[in-house]
Amino acid sequence: MWVSYMQSFPALRIKAVIILFFGVVLLLPGLAQAKYASLIMDADTGRVLHSVNADTRNYPASLTKMMTLYMIFDALERGKITMNTKWKASKRAVRQPASKLGMKRGEIITVRNAIYALITKSANDVATLVSENLAKSERDFALAMTAKARKIGMSRTTFRNASGLPNKGQLSTAHDMGVLAQALIQDFPEKYSLFSMAKFEYRGSTYKNHNKLLKAYEGTDGIKTGYIRASGFNLVASVVRNGTRLIGVVFGGDTSRKRNAHMMSLLDKGFGIIAAENAPAQSQNTITTASLNLDASKQITASKYSWGIQVGAYTKESQASEVAYAVSAIVPKLLNTGFVTVVPLVKNSGKIIYRSRIHRIPKKQAYKACRILKNRGTDCMVVKLPVSQQVAAAN
Repeated sequence: MWVSYMQSFPALRIKAVIILFFGVVLLLPGLAQAKYASLIMDADTGRVLHSVNADTRNYPASLTKMMTLYMIFDALERGKITMNTKWKASKRAVRQPASKLGMKRGEIITVRNAIYALITKSANDVATLVSENLAKSERDFALAMTAKARKIGMSRTTFRNASGLPNKGQLSTAHDMGVLAQALIQDFPEKYSLFSMAKFEYRGSTYKNHNKLLKAYEGTDGIKTGYIRASGFNLVASVVRNGTRLIGVVFGGDTSRKRNAHMMSLLDKGFGIIAAENAPAQSQNTITTASLNLDASKQITASKYSWGIQVGAYTKESQASEVAYAVSAIVPKLLNTGFVTVVPLVKNSGKIIYRSRIHRIPKKQAYKACRILKNRGTDCMVVKLPVSQQVAAAN
C-alpha cells in the first residue's frame, strides 16, 4: 500500500528521501561539521594573546600524533626504550588507512625512524605500531595518553587512538593542543627540535614535512598538521622571533592553504601585541620591589628579561604585597631567591589595580611553583617580562 502510494507520487518520494538522507547525515558524528577555533599563546608563560572557541571540543585529527610523540619521548627519557629499539608491525597496524608508510606485517622499524615517520609523513600505520609496542593494545595506549594529557593540563581532551583517525570519542580543544605543544617544547627541548626536520628518507622513498610554515613563515620550527573530513584542516605551529616564542593553533580550516594563511595572520597579530607591550612603559606604571631574602642594599642588574610568577591583581597595593609574601611561604624553596614586586596597572577607566608578583626566579622553578600553587587552589601564572633598568631591593 505504502509502496504503491509513493510510486504514484514520485516528487513526494524524492522529497522524502532527501529529508531522510539529511536527517541521517546530521545524526552521524563522523560527518559533523568542523567547528572553527583558534588560539595564540606565549609559549614561555602560557599567556593567551588571542582566542576564539578555544575551549570548544573538536576532532584533533593527526594533531593526536603530538601526544603519541610525547609518550615516545617520555619513554625514552625514562629509559624504557632507546632510539635504536626495534618495533615490529602487527597485522592491525599495517591495515591502517593512509596516510602511512605502507609497512608489511612483521616489518621492523627503529624508534628513531618511527619518530621521523610520525613527524613528517604523519603515518597512521606507524602510530598504531607505536601504541602496540608501548602498551598492551592501542586502546590501553589511548587510555595512557588521556591520563598523561590530564597530568600536563589538557583538561578537555580524550584520546581513543594513537593516530587521530576518525572516532566520535576522540576530542580535544585548541587550548589543550596549545598546552600540549608547550609541554613538548619545555619537557623535551632536544627532541622537540626534530619537529623542524624538512624531510625523512626511508627505504628509497622521501617524505616531506606537511608543515609548510617551516619555509613560508620566518621563525617557524614546528610542530604538526592534521586533517580528517570531520575536523577540517588543523594546525599547531611554533614560531620564535626576537627571543619570544608563540604557539598558534587553528582548527577547522577550509583548505590547507587558507589555514596556513590564517595562521600566519594570527601569529602576526600575536607578535604585534608583544611588540606593543615591550614599548617603553607608562611613567605611572612603576614597580615597587622588596627582597625576600637578599641583601636590601644590593643592586640587581636586570637581564633582557626576567622570570617570575603572578598570583593575582588587587585594588590595594598593601594587599598585593601581603599575598605575594604569603605565597612565598607555601613553596619557600622555589621562591625565596626572588623579589616581591607590586606592579600597578592603570586601566582605561583610570582605576589602578596592583599585580602581585615574585620576580627573578629561574624558569623551571617558576613553572614548578605555579603547578604546586594551582594544586593547592591558588591562582598562579608564570610571567616573563623585559626589564630595561636596574632593580633595587628596598628595605
